[in-house]
Amino acid sequence: MELCPCGSEKTYGDCCGVYIDGDQCAPTAEALMRSRYTAYTRIAIDYIYNTTHSSQRDNFDRKDNEKWAQKTDWQSLEIVNTIDGGAEDDTGVVEFIAQYREKGKPGRHHEIAEFRKEDGCWYFYDGRAPKIQQVKREGPKIGRNDPCPCGSSKKYKKCCG
Repeated sequence: MELCPCGSEKTYGDCCGVYIDGDQCAPTAEALMRSRYTAYTRIAIDYIYNTTHSSQRDNFDRKDNEKWAQKTDWQSLEIVNTIDGGAEDDTGVVEFIAQYREKGKPGRHHEIAEFRKEDGCWYFYDGRAPKIQQVKREGPKIGRNDPCPCGSSKKYKKCCG
């Protein structure tokens, strides 16, 4: 039995397959996110289109989506965070990271995806990249020629640098 590509540890037929191959709507925004990832792995572009919110379908480029799905070797999906998106909600946000390989090189697609419910079914509405967090140095800058902070009495560049 084939495990579902979404990483749920369930079989495809017991997980995303019931949404992609059937007429059942995903019960939560996260379930829809997982099924859309799985649809990309299976090049099920009709499902991707059909689960895009009706107000956003004019922006959907079928050929580009299909080309991307075909040339990409999807590796894994990690759900980073979810906000709302439950069975009783009307909106939800799912932050995810999809790992892939393209032309033999590793890549990752990190997105914060917004979902909306319409007529009782969840739909992908929009996505954006997360804001880049600036890292601030806690201590003073250590120069290459400064003494190494490990206490070895060597220059930083000849020790831990």
